[in-house]
Amino acid sequence: MKNKNLLVLSAPSGGGKSTIAAELMKKFPKLKFSVSATTRGMRKGEKEGVNYYYLSNEDFENRINTNQFIESEEIFGNRYGTLKCVVDDAIINNNYLIFDIDVKGALSIKSHYPENSLLIFIAPPGMEALEHRLRSRSTETEEQIRTRIDRAELELSYQDKFDFVVINDDLGKAVIETIEIVSENMDL
Repeated sequence: MKNKNLLVLSAPSGGGKSTIAAELMKKFPKLKFSVSATTRGMRKGEKEGVNYYYLSNEDFENRINTNQFIESEEIFGNRYGTLKCVVDDAIINNNYLIFDIDVKGALSIKSHYPENSLLIFIAPPGMEALEHRLRSRSTETEEQIRTRIDRAELELSYQDKFDFVVINDDLGKAVIETIEIVSENMDL
């Protein structure tokens, strides 16, 4: 049944989910990026309400306490979460959202919206390839790389809980495979 309008991509850091998400939005113009909330600082080139909703720790905590998040998690020292109002609005208006979030967040969306969500795990071909990708980005310290690799092992243990797993050993092939899955499961 093609009634899904919430597409959730998860992968370890460096797994290619952001690149695949961007390609999917080019292919399917109805698909819009779901903007998450975060306590991390805004990076150069980012915009409020486009990349994230940037919240103070206090505001984030208040929203948790008033049950405004579907899911939230602390990752690498910053908090991230999916606002219920964003997802509810998309469902009410029959809009299509794509999520680029961690595995626990993905499973939380699936538990809140089981009829509406399609979960795809983007897996690296192996830990060595993932480590190479992280190092070639040259954006993290050695300690950050080790932390991301340790987290990747945890995230990989959740892949069997997803609707589909795409092995990203070749980005072009992974994009094509993901487009095929989306085409078969969503009315885009």
